Amino acid sequence: MSDTAHLLTGAFEGTTPSRVRDYVDLLKPRVMSLVVFTGLVGVLIAPGHLHPFAAALAVAAIALGSGAAGCINMWYERDLDGLMARTAGRPLPTGRVAPDDALGLGVLLSIFSVLLMAVSTNFVAAALLATAILFYVFVYTIWLKRRTPQNIVIGGAAGAFPPMIGWAAVGGDVSAVSIALFLLIFLWTPPHFWALALYRSDDYRRAGVPMLPVVAGARETKRQMLVYTLALLPVSLVPVLLGAVGWLYGAVAVALGLVFVVRALGVWRTADDASAHPPARRMFRFSLLYLAALFAALPLDRLLSWATGG
Repeated sequence: MSDTAHLLTGAFEGTTPSRVRDYVDLLKPRVMSLVVFTGLVGVLIAPGHLHPFAAALAVAAIALGSGAAGCINMWYERDLDGLMARTAGRPLPTGRVAPDDALGLGVLLSIFSVLLMAVSTNFVAAALLATAILFYVFVYTIWLKRRTPQNIVIGGAAGAFPPMIGWAAVGGDVSAVSIALFLLIFLWTPPHFWALALYRSDDYRRAGVPMLPVVAGARETKRQMLVYTLALLPVSLVPVLLGAVGWLYGAVAVALGLVFVVRALGVWRTADDASAHPPARRMFRFSLLYLAALFAALPLDRLLSWATGG
């Protein structure tokens, strides 16, 4: 029996909790949580009505699609993961999960997630989900990751799809508001990941991954991080300008955006050596808070508007 067939016929049967956790880890649950949240926000703020059960299935499909892409990414990058301290303990480099099992799981979840989205909502949302998975696997993971320092800029588009998918799940269309949310995550991704790459540059250098700090140096990376955070501030206000949300979201976007810029300036001012690591770590952590709080403000603003009769 092949490894993939074994997976299909009960790889989890009789396994220990730690082995189940290994398979869960293949889905990159921490990344998935942010993807699911932004996708859910797309569902919540889209005009129209979607039955709660269908909405739950749509969010589940986004989660499974994200996990599938992460699983295939781990399968393809298992050689790189084994060279990096941050990823060396993952299930594939350590041999806790067979490569064929990981690939089989990723492919099966990819197909199932797209079919689930199509059946529970509509074909537009399903097509967007399929595009996001294929983009992450083939454009980012296989084509860009090992070839260009702009990998995270172009490849970051894959992570920007979830709110657009959630929006389309409700109305079956792509609107200016959903595109604005896509652009928000698209511009957020480079400074978020480059902050990580700054204090993990030795990892990427050892693995031969051409992340921007490795190829262009710390100074150019910091400059581009600042440029992106400055560009992100006005883009984050586009939903307000489009009339999708009001003053509550706008105030949160301005406040968080200014703090993000200040964080980028703090990284910029540090020396281009190990002393830059603490500011870069702080910026990376804040970037996670930034995106989560910004997207939380979107449905809260809608709720406030509804409660006040606006």
